[in-house]
Amino acid sequence: MIDAGARGYVTAAAVNLVMSAQEQPRTLEAVLDATLAVPDGMPLVWALRALGNRHATRVYGPDLMLRFCAHAAAKGVPMYLYGGRDEAALELLHTSLRERFPGLPIAGGFSPPFRALTPAEELQVIADIEASGAQVVWVGIGQPKQERWMHDMRPRLKAPLLVGVGAAFDFHAGLVAQAPGWMQRNGLEWIYRLAREPRRLWRRYARYNPRFVAAFARQYARERRLRRRAPG
Repeated sequence: MIDAGARGYVTAAAVNLVMSAQEQPRTLEAVLDATLAVPDGMPLVWALRALGNRHATRVYGPDLMLRFCAHAAAKGVPMYLYGGRDEAALELLHTSLRERFPGLPIAGGFSPPFRALTPAEELQVIADIEASGAQVVWVGIGQPKQERWMHDMRPRLKAPLLVGVGAAFDFHAGLVAQAPGWMQRNGLEWIYRLAREPRRLWRRYARYNPRFVAAFARQYARERRLRRRAPG
C-alpha cells in the first residue's frame, strides 16, 4: 500500500473489539471499513478455525509493530506514533524503539488526552502528522477508540497506512510486561493482563468474555446446521 500510494487502515482485533462492534454501530462500521482486520487474540484464531478457516493464525499487534519497525529502519520508512498514556510514556517508547532499531525514522508523535479532541485540536494533529511526512501512523489508544479514530481520520490524512496496535505502546515502552509465550499460545494472556491491571481491565473481561463465548456458540451451532442442510 505504501509503494502504491494507496490509503487504508489495519486493526489487530481482540475479543474486546469484536464484542464492542456487536453493541456499537460506529465501532462496527469502523471494523467493517478497515482494509485489513486480523485476529490478535488466540480465542479469535480458534473460533476462525472452528468455523472452517483452518489456516488462521494469530497476528499479534506488538509483534506486527516490531517487525515493521525492523523493515522501516532498513528501508527508511518514516513513522508517526499516536497514543501512549502521556507524553512521558510516548518519549519512553521513542527511546526504546530507537535503541532497538538504530536509524528508525520516527517522524513525530502525539499522546492525546483522555477525552475527545476539540475540532481545533484535531486540525493541529492532522497538520502535525502531515508535516511529519510519515508513511505509517501507529495508533495505540485502545480498542475500540483507535478503530473509530482511524475510520474518522482516514479521509483526512495522506499517510498511506494507519495501524491500530492497542497495548503495544505500553509493552514496547516498558510500562507493562507482556504475558509469557506459553500463556499467549494457550489463550491465557487476558488472565496475566488482568492480574497486572485489575482496576482497568476487570470490567472489560467480565462483560465481554462470557458474551463472546455465548455468541460464538450460537454462531457455531448455526454454521453446523447450515452445513448439514447443504446439498452433497
